[in-house]
Parts: sequence; C-alpha cells; structure tokens
Amino acid sequence: MIRILVLEDDAKLNQMVCTYLNDSGFQAKGCLHANDAYDKMYNSLFDLIISDIMMPDIDGFEFAENVRRVNKHIPILFMSAKDDLPSKQRGYQLGIDDYMVKPIQLDELLLRVRALLRRANIEMERKVVVDNLELDADGMTASVDGEELPVTTREFNILYAQRRNTKLCGPISIQKEYNFR
Repeated sequence: MIRILVLEDDAKLNQMVCTYLNDSGFQAKGCLHANDAYDKMYNSLFDLIISDIMMPDIDGFEFAENVRRVNKHIPILFMSAKDDLPSKQRGYQLGIDDYMVKPIQLDELLLRVRALLRRANIEMERKVVVDNLELDADGMTASVDGEELPVTTREFNILYAQRRNTKLCGPISIQKEYNFR
C-alpha cells in the first residue's frame, strides 16, 4: 500500500486530508510538527510527502530542504496558504514536485497525488525484486533466495530506497553473508 506522510500543523485539516487519502486507498499518516515527521520517516518508509509551509519551529522550506539532502526522489507536494510567486519559486528550487494553494479541493489533491506517484514510477504494489533480492515494503521484509534477512527498519529503508530505482543504478547480487553494519 502507498504510504503518504502529511505534515500540516492545522490538526483539523491534517485529519481531513489523512482521512480522505485513507478512504481513497492510501495509508496516510499525519504529523503536526516537522520533528514528528522526521521521527516517522526515520522509522517508516513513505512514498510521498504532503507538507504545509508555515509551521512553528521548522517551516516547510527547511523541512523540504532536509528531506532532499537524504532522499532526492520522494515526491513532495506543498499545500500552503502562501500564494505568492516567490514562495512557489523557493519551493520548486528546493526540489518540491507540486504546489497547491489553500483552500484546497480534496478531489484535486487526489488527482495530483496520483499524478506524482505515476511520474515517480511508484507502483501500488511495493515489492522490489533485483536478482536474488526481494524487498517487500508492505511487510518491511527482505529476503535472498527466499530466505528472510534480519534487517532493522532503517536498514530496510536504505535498501528499498536504493533498489527502488534499479533502472538507474543497475542490478546487484546479495550473498548469503550479510553484514549491514
């Protein structure tokens, strides 16, 4: 299932967006603060991020910049009341993929989410098979030749992020001796 992180400090809007996305077949998790989002991202794998800009402590610009340092490929959609061109320019220069101005229509949000996922080649079934390695993002499991690997969530996230774009980085072969540390 596609996992979406929603970073919005308005609790009511956050809940409304998450509920709509969950009802539309996605698994959306909401955060009210950027630090909460960082914690969720450290322990879980997300396929797309929806973020507000104007938030306390860490704003959406800084959040997007930090995410891009770690993951250059995850689609990021800004959802903000800031409708000025400089804010849009700054967001796109930081690497966001789309920008919606509040108030938003949830049906349009869904269209944009699906388009971003399609452009990022993110499949609804989240399994990656490369040579003898299989990564199942829904089960958070990794296996080689059918034998499950003992990997932590962080190790899995790193492997999955690297292998998801196999077309760009080529196949690998994992041997039976595992040493991820």
